[in-house]
Amino acid sequence: MGRDRTRHPGQVRSGSYAILDYVLETSARLLRLLSLFQSRPAWTAPELADRLGVTERTVRRDVTRLRDLGYPVEARAGPYGGYQLGRGGALPPLLLDDDEAVAVAVGLRAAADGSVAGLDDATVSALAKLDQVLPAPLAARVRAVHGATTELRGRDPDPLDADLLVTLAQACRAGDRLRLGYTDREGRTSERRVDPYRLVRFGPRWYLVARDVDRSDWRTFRLDRVSTAVAAGGRADLSDPPDPVALVARGMAVGPYPLRARVRLPRGAAGALDAIPRTVGVHTADGPDATIVELGGSDVAGMVRYLAGLGVPLEVLAPAELREALRAFGRAVAALNR
Repeated sequence: MGRDRTRHPGQVRSGSYAILDYVLETSARLLRLLSLFQSRPAWTAPELADRLGVTERTVRRDVTRLRDLGYPVEARAGPYGGYQLGRGGALPPLLLDDDEAVAVAVGLRAAADGSVAGLDDATVSALAKLDQVLPAPLAARVRAVHGATTELRGRDPDPLDADLLVTLAQACRAGDRLRLGYTDREGRTSERRVDPYRLVRFGPRWYLVARDVDRSDWRTFRLDRVSTAVAAGGRADLSDPPDPVALVARGMAVGPYPLRARVRLPRGAAGALDAIPRTVGVHTADGPDATIVELGGSDVAGMVRYLAGLGVPLEVLAPAELREALRAFGRAVAALNR
């Protein structure tokens, strides 16, 4: 237990100076306590006392002071109880360390890309407020990142409603079942009961990874095709969840195509990704020096052109007609280059 370093006015200095010292010390300790509450969900009184170097009695007094200031500090009784900062009517001051402040500033700039409708003005406003209070060295770090970074877009991002994104994110966090209004790639609309798991963003597009309740299977849903998202009642069943990034990658690389191929590259994971990116094929290690890649295409001829253009030796595992077409292409090339 740390020694209580709070002192009563008059113990060291007298009069108004002593009162000022006491007020400043208490205010600094309250800010430190608020910062601790923001760093993790819950603290016990002994843990807080040790971090602050005070007694548990002082911790309890400081918690009361924070409540008097309007911060909803919640207490849980029992041997595993403690304190945590609850949700209030207003946003408390966020106490960020240097790296966190830089990360937030850089992240806000990246978020202002127009992909989430209605957030552009809020993002710019938040950036302006943060830039106003950043210490000069941190502001210089942010400007350095901004100045050295540019973006080459293949196309503009899909428009996305901010309220929809927040609703889905909260459902993923809370584990609540939702009912989605959804339009598939064929233009058919339906109502889907889903158990949301994760949001995945790839380039200009957002995806929801969720368990489709009625199909008892994990699926990906493009957020620009979601028209509504409302509570369906009940808790989400998130047992045995998939790798959300891998599931989205599989849907992009294989799902939309009538032809599915499996090839084996005599390369490890890094080399295979250099040849066939994750957005084109789904990678599975086949020992330390080989990788099996599953990928999709419109037809055999187009797949032969793609594989031949890789310039990498590979073995076609399936389908048989692709293997034979690639052999025929190789024989024709060899015949013309004797």
